[in-house]
Amino acid sequence: QVQLVESGGGLVQPGGSLRLSCAASGIIFSIYDMGWYRQAPGKQRELVAIITSGGSTNYADSVKGRFTISRDNAKKTVTLQMNNLKFGDTAVYYCNAYIRVEFGGNYWGQGTQVTVSS
Repeated sequence: QVQLVESGGGLVQPGGSLRLSCAASGIIFSIYDMGWYRQAPGKQRELVAIITSGGSTNYADSVKGRFTISRDNAKKTVTLQMNNLKFGDTAVYYCNAYIRVEFGGNYWGQGTQVTVSS
């Protein structure tokens, strides 16, 4: 029932931009905190950015000033605008929907590949 579907990944040169989108279904989207995580080869999955149900945002230090997370509750989507991409941004990016476990818990998308290469 619950589904998070990411899109927008691809190959980009250093300094370029990509916009990732995540479309949610099967949840009351507006009450979930939404996040983007990424996992590079040989690395643990790490938080990139979150946007709470109330609209507050938080970013990993490595992406502050370059990435922007936003949400559209009417469309049930969350977006990650990625600018000035660097080699270290290469990873599979995952969409996450979070709510307190007593209200249902976390859900994950399938991931979308972002490759930064010259």
